[in-house]
Amino acid sequence: MEGKSFKRISKGDYRGLGAVRMSGGMNFALAADTEEPVSLLIYKKGERDVFEEIPFPDEPVIGSIYAMKLEGFEPQRYEYNFRIEGCVQQDPYAKRITGRPAFGEPVPAEDPHCIRSGFVTREYDWEGDRGPDIPYEDVVAYNLHVRGFTKHSSSGVRHKGTFLGLQEKIPYLKELGVNQIKLMPVYDFAERMELSPHTNMNYKEKEVQTFKINYWGYGSGNYFALKEAYSYGKDAVREFKDMIKAFHLNGLEIIMEFSFPKNVNPRLISSCLAYWAVEYHIDGFHLLCDETVASFVSKDPMLSSTKLLGIYFPDEARGPYDRKKRYRNTAECNDGFMIDMRCFLKGDEGMVNAATYRLRRNPSGSGVINYITNHDGFTLADLVSYNEKHNEENREQNLDGPDNNYSWNCGIEGKTKRKKVVELRMRQVRNALALLLLAQGAPMLLAGDEMGNTQNGNNNAYCQDNAVSWLNWNMQKTNQPLLDFTKGLIEFRKKHRILHMPSELKVMDTMSCGYPDLSYHGDRAWYGDFDDSCRHIGLMYCGEYAGEDEFIYIALNMHWEEKHFALPSLNGDYKWYKALDTAYGIYEEEEEPVLEDERYLKADGRSIIVLIGRQKPRRKK
Repeated sequence: MEGKSFKRISKGDYRGLGAVRMSGGMNFALAADTEEPVSLLIYKKGERDVFEEIPFPDEPVIGSIYAMKLEGFEPQRYEYNFRIEGCVQQDPYAKRITGRPAFGEPVPAEDPHCIRSGFVTREYDWEGDRGPDIPYEDVVAYNLHVRGFTKHSSSGVRHKGTFLGLQEKIPYLKELGVNQIKLMPVYDFAERMELSPHTNMNYKEKEVQTFKINYWGYGSGNYFALKEAYSYGKDAVREFKDMIKAFHLNGLEIIMEFSFPKNVNPRLISSCLAYWAVEYHIDGFHLLCDETVASFVSKDPMLSSTKLLGIYFPDEARGPYDRKKRYRNTAECNDGFMIDMRCFLKGDEGMVNAATYRLRRNPSGSGVINYITNHDGFTLADLVSYNEKHNEENREQNLDGPDNNYSWNCGIEGKTKRKKVVELRMRQVRNALALLLLAQGAPMLLAGDEMGNTQNGNNNAYCQDNAVSWLNWNMQKTNQPLLDFTKGLIEFRKKHRILHMPSELKVMDTMSCGYPDLSYHGDRAWYGDFDDSCRHIGLMYCGEYAGEDEFIYIALNMHWEEKHFALPSLNGDYKWYKALDTAYGIYEEEEEPVLEDERYLKADGRSIIVLIGRQKPRRKK
């Protein structure tokens, strides 16, 4: 067969869907529930027209799976698609998708062969790369969008909006103190959404909008293929792998988000995640899918050492596969912590019990990811600046996005120069960061919250590929004290093991040391007030349960009035020192003031104070 892309066709294997290398050739298999002919389209790289169209055997190999093997096929020379019921379709198992234009640019409607399935054929030297394998209790996560993180003109990187640009920001991420990066979708998806003429009319300008940008990337996609529009160079696969290797060398994990609609086969999901873990050394995945499917995937032995985040995992899906290692690979990641803490932050009634539950929650069989802000919703600066969403720029008449944000604008909606309001908002931001980073579960920051980034009240910026969503790095200088506060909080958390334990504290004196691991206090020591009208509570951690010789007392006052906290007496020559006050900031250790009155602590309204109980330092002779 001179000029053909193969030597001969032989019977295919149904066990590997997609294009899979096999001895002597390439196996092509697809699931197609149809009575119409199904064919394989072969293209030569760099050529527009179909090089060959090869019909699959009339009968499926098994069920609805069609397969054939092309012996002598050279994948580095070709690309391919399938024709099913007359329509050109990409392979859902394709390892590459080629032909997409620059991000947001239209695909030629008259050319159904423009977008093609491709192969990853180049070998890559990982140089012994291994992920940091950070236990959930030690994780400090950071949620970002690859394009939006460095696309703004203020980002200071050479390769803006790309994997290379993100790699350039590794020094910043390390200085901030985070050790896990969660990427919004970086698998291939069609970011340009064409609209009908009567959809999404701008209610002010009356201009018909013909398309929108799926900036976030959620929804269906080509799950095995990398989003090549996020690369700077021509070899996106190598660029992404270089980035992963660089992150691992710097002690940073990479978690990828995957959004799977209900019609996606669980078999595809398991195969997809295993592929990314092996081919790209991805450390874990956040599964946005049906809970039953997530539970099914969590039982896959191929993923037993890979982190899996989901809305919920039932007890039988949790826990380690290797009982000797006690490895927790699953973690809950849902809005429970966010909602309770937002309500507590703004001073709602009856939230003390819920807040203390969220602060100590840390299941032994599964991790828990805590966050107060997420990409879907207000940024932290907007959470304290807006009561209502302001999504007019989405051109959906402000009908999109959640209506209930559990937010409080501190008295004025939106931007203001009133000094007292600005100061209160900044304190509330510090309070939110303290609630997040002093909780036992794994904290996750939204990129930019550490520097007061705003989306001007837009709580659903899914279609905003512009300055609304791009991180404005000028805020780093504008809000340097906030950035320093965030760094200090992360450092404080890491320094004190009692604040991030491997399992949930029992609120009992299990060591018979005279103090429980965690205790609650209020106007009277040892008596926490959980009444609905109460908005303040004190938490004391005994460091001995973590092998430390210090106590930590956290006074949470979300009431608008000043409150007094009764302090427990400490044995021997221990003294209480003030380490942190959201009304002031973080004290340097050598400057931590000792409390004049060891019996009581006064906390301003809407503030959090952290004390350290340690032995009084000996005077130098």
